[in-house]
Amino acid sequence: MGPPDPIIGVTEAFNRDSNPNKMNVGVGAYRDDSGKPYVLPSVRAAEEKLLSQNLNHEYLPTHGCPRFRQAAKILAFGEDSVAIKDNLIASAQSISGTGGLRIGGMFLNKFHYSKLLYLPSPSWGNHTPIFRDSGLEIKSYSYYKKDTKSLDFENMINDIGKMEEGATILLHACAHNPTGVDPTLEQWDEISEAIKKKNLLVFIDMAYQGFASGSVEKDAYAVRKFINDGHRILLSQSFAKNMGVYGQRCGAISVVAEDAEAAAAIESQLKIIIRPLYSSPALNAARLVTAVLEDAELHKQWLIDVKGMADRIISMREALKAGLAREGSVHNWDHLTNQIGMFCFTGMNPEQVERLISEFSIYLTKDGRISVAGVSSKNVDYLAHAMHQVTK
Repeated sequence: MGPPDPIIGVTEAFNRDSNPNKMNVGVGAYRDDSGKPYVLPSVRAAEEKLLSQNLNHEYLPTHGCPRFRQAAKILAFGEDSVAIKDNLIASAQSISGTGGLRIGGMFLNKFHYSKLLYLPSPSWGNHTPIFRDSGLEIKSYSYYKKDTKSLDFENMINDIGKMEEGATILLHACAHNPTGVDPTLEQWDEISEAIKKKNLLVFIDMAYQGFASGSVEKDAYAVRKFINDGHRILLSQSFAKNMGVYGQRCGAISVVAEDAEAAAAIESQLKIIIRPLYSSPALNAARLVTAVLEDAELHKQWLIDVKGMADRIISMREALKAGLAREGSVHNWDHLTNQIGMFCFTGMNPEQVERLISEFSIYLTKDGRISVAGVSSKNVDYLAHAMHQVTK
């Protein structure tokens, strides 16, 4: 028997618990204020629109739906992107963000002269096995400062300066998972400059565009900044979170090339990588996302939906911080509201986490990361009480 997945295992333990007050703040899936899975109004309208068209269920091309790939590029790189206008972007529809990362990793192993990839410390738990199993060598760079629960920017820049020239560096575009700590816009500018000096290849994981700040434009700042600065990046996009289409498994991998000829060659190689993996991606996923992004009214509604989800998470951060203050906690919990996105690094240690689980039936990962999406107006005070009890 293999060991249980550390994140999926949290949900399995939660499901076995009979405590009526139990909470699952371990899994990264959005919930409404009733704790229920949320279907975005824009996505529900897109479903109804597609159903009325009486469409067939034929295979998509190996690299996915052309309209979807174009819509995904525009969302990430911007409508006025020179990279789009000059046909510099090779792309493929992927099995959500995980699939995009894996295709990108396999592409790097096959074609990039350096097999070394640097991940932030910490990073999403699945990054290491994805890239390791793609045949890459994994190293890490400084990212999170535990004592201040903030970005370890100085050491991050120093580490970039020591990286092997030509290696790949992975960055989270926004809503860093698991810390919720993002660089400022000015820090992104410095990061871009430091990376360029070392001639590093940039791989950006963008799983939360629009979901972090509520603005799809602001959350894409790093992607567009790096393109404007002349970087030739890889980009993995996920639509699981920002459209709530988790089980549809919808994503994209993009590779920005030097010229249109190189982009066409890269796209041909992406198809060759995909073919023995899963032949072609999910049809309904592409249709849903494309409908939302192409239809003016649905797109407008979607932007409202995304901001609504982001705002609810921000309000839960504020409520949790206020609840801890009411409980009488003497600790500084500013990081709860300074961090952004679905996840929050609380600063609780494994022993405190174990107490939350065993004494209060509050389930989370051992590193103290909570999914704020699992917090609601009905349980936030219970969570604040429990966190105070284990940290006082």
